[in-house]
Amino acid sequence: MILFAGSANLDFVVRASHIPAPGETVLGQSFATYPGGKGANQAAACAKAGRAPTQMLLALGCDDFAKPIEASLQDAGVQLLSQRIADTPTGTAFICVSDDAQNAITVAPGANARLQPTHLPSLEGVTHLVMQLEIPLATVRAFAQRARDQGVQVVLNAAPAQPLDQALLGTIDLLIVNEGELSAVSPTAGSIAQRMRTLNLSAVITTLGDKGCCALSEAGFWVEPAVSVQAVDTTGAGDTFCGVLVAALASKSTLPAATAKASAAAALACMLPGAQSSIPSAQSLDDFMAAHKTQSDVAREQLLAYCGLQPSDLQVL
Repeated sequence: MILFAGSANLDFVVRASHIPAPGETVLGQSFATYPGGKGANQAAACAKAGRAPTQMLLALGCDDFAKPIEASLQDAGVQLLSQRIADTPTGTAFICVSDDAQNAITVAPGANARLQPTHLPSLEGVTHLVMQLEIPLATVRAFAQRARDQGVQVVLNAAPAQPLDQALLGTIDLLIVNEGELSAVSPTAGSIAQRMRTLNLSAVITTLGDKGCCALSEAGFWVEPAVSVQAVDTTGAGDTFCGVLVAALASKSTLPAATAKASAAAALACMLPGAQSSIPSAQSLDDFMAAHKTQSDVAREQLLAYCGLQPSDLQVL
């Protein structure tokens, strides 16, 4: 069983020609609400696209915003461990998506900020605990230490970006960051690969948007170029990557195989609007991967150079 402990929001999404600059008003083209939140998105991806047995610990308000979130997670196959917070609203996010599929997001944490260390359930039967940074850092610390003490693999998606101390990093088995988040947790000068090395963790993965991702484990580095698609909305693509990646690793896939599957799932998620609504089914993901079996050598070489790596740095498969 994979346990996600993290945020759940109702996303309010406006599509517009471009993301407004400070002080600018932009007329939107459409508006919709979608279940979201990094924790909930990742749990849904793990269960739906990753076919993994999945639980989620989440905090919700006693309001109508909670209902579509719970329904979406249950539809994806996630077993819910909901904490209802009576005097606080469910978390919300306000998202502008531009015509070129980029987004700008503002989150009002609401009940997410009330998830406490005492809320962690029994970890019996849990193989992986997956968290993000949209819940209190003290709660993340407590959950990670308890999981570590019980031999559960701890996965942290360090988003939104913020510095992390060595005490917390020492409890993490796998750290997942994007390029900006890597700069926050490893603020040293140097290439992407050099900054990943300085973290001294068992495994680190840096996602690089439409370039792909770079992974480091005890076996060495691996790079996985992104699958090129016509993007509609990139919201939730990184979360889809995280959820599918952990599902693959829990099923004993190698890190290169897991990053390939996660990258394909993230590409598919860019082709539909919304966060959880864009997560592909497991069958759709299988079909997509069958149609995109290999990435070009040129793309891999370009990604190696971008990360500051040489072909000799890669894991031998």
